[in-house]
Amino acid sequence: MDTTEESKRKEIERAVNKIFSDRKAKKKFIRGKTWIQYSGGVFDDREINASIESLIDGWFGLGRKAEELELGLAHFVGVKGSILTNSGSSSNLLAIASLMSYFYPGHMTPGDEVITAACGFPTTVNPMVLYGLVPVFLDVTPDTYNIDANNLERALSKKTKAVMLAHTLGNPNEMDAVVAFCKKHNLLLVEDNCDALGSEYDGQRTGSFGILSTQSFYPPHHMTMGEGGAVHYNDLRFERITRSLRDWGRSCWCRGDDKTMNGACKSRFNYRVGGKPYDHKYMFNQIGYNLKPIEPQAAMGVEQLKRMPSFMKARRKNFARMYGHAKRWEQHFILPRSLPKADPCWFAFPFTIRDEAPFTTHEITMFLESRMIQTRPLFAGNITRQPAYFNVPYRKVGDLTNADRVLHNTFFVGIYPGLGNEEIDFIAESIHDFLPKKT
Repeated sequence: MDTTEESKRKEIERAVNKIFSDRKAKKKFIRGKTWIQYSGGVFDDREINASIESLIDGWFGLGRKAEELELGLAHFVGVKGSILTNSGSSSNLLAIASLMSYFYPGHMTPGDEVITAACGFPTTVNPMVLYGLVPVFLDVTPDTYNIDANNLERALSKKTKAVMLAHTLGNPNEMDAVVAFCKKHNLLLVEDNCDALGSEYDGQRTGSFGILSTQSFYPPHHMTMGEGGAVHYNDLRFERITRSLRDWGRSCWCRGDDKTMNGACKSRFNYRVGGKPYDHKYMFNQIGYNLKPIEPQAAMGVEQLKRMPSFMKARRKNFARMYGHAKRWEQHFILPRSLPKADPCWFAFPFTIRDEAPFTTHEITMFLESRMIQTRPLFAGNITRQPAYFNVPYRKVGDLTNADRVLHNTFFVGIYPGLGNEEIDFIAESIHDFLPKKT
């Protein structure tokens, strides 16, 4: 790089630094006038400058920053490898597609059953539906929002091939029982870890228990690339299977910025199609997709991953502060609970209104929203009640009473690292102000 270009890059970096320092100096929380988001990306000049550097370099396809982030994620989660994707939803799609691949011994086939929770985000379930698998829905407990592992045996049938569970709002499932059940019945285990990066169960990071797990880097999640996600694997065969499915289904495994003539396989032009030599870079052996992010996103992700310890600390602190307030209102709400071995890195703080409470979810959320406090329902609630699933083949175990309660009675508020004590206390004060009017 010549000195002129280097000085111009430094000039851009200084300008970005100044924008963010000015923005930080002007930032002020005004009660009832500043939006308190349920979550959001937390970043500054470090992420933006890293992305700009990548953009100026002019290589948009995945390269060295992507490789750095994949290695870092694998180490952080505690898995054998990670593959970047363009979203958490794509990661779930790729996880199921990988387990359907004929390159994986014992792969699933249409009609096989997958045990999952009735309450959660649709993209945990959607890939099962798209690939002709049959979801088997278990109810959740009213305070953990996860399945009761004691009910897994009730969901089992001769067609059961896998268990796929999300750690709801970052709250870990009972993973020792889930893993034991899967081993006992020779079932595949997939973790949807999209809301739970940094959570632990019995000292082990969630996302590291399954043969595959998934991650989302959508702005509200624990770290962000603007958009993005990852598939983590504990079976090295998925390094090829899943990466191929992400990259159009091609058989080539060269890195995007590989410039060597003969490629990573050293035999790029020695492959044959129809008996004639053919370029391995354009051979396809799976029905795949294009679900890649781009290198500037990976550059942002590298910087975000460095912040994860501080993000985790802030989320746990904010959750504990909100819980301290919420203990006063237990006559009105079922408060969230984690299992004894779990150490959640919470995504948000959920409240479930008790059936006998003299107010509705609509009333309290409208009050909070009027005070500029964002609320959200707990995703789809009982997913079988959502119109998209009315004609989808599935089984359910029991009447899903708690999932119905979540659908109608649960909402959550933010505790993400962008919030401090002032915001958390204002949320609590606003809930407190609402309650006397209705009791």
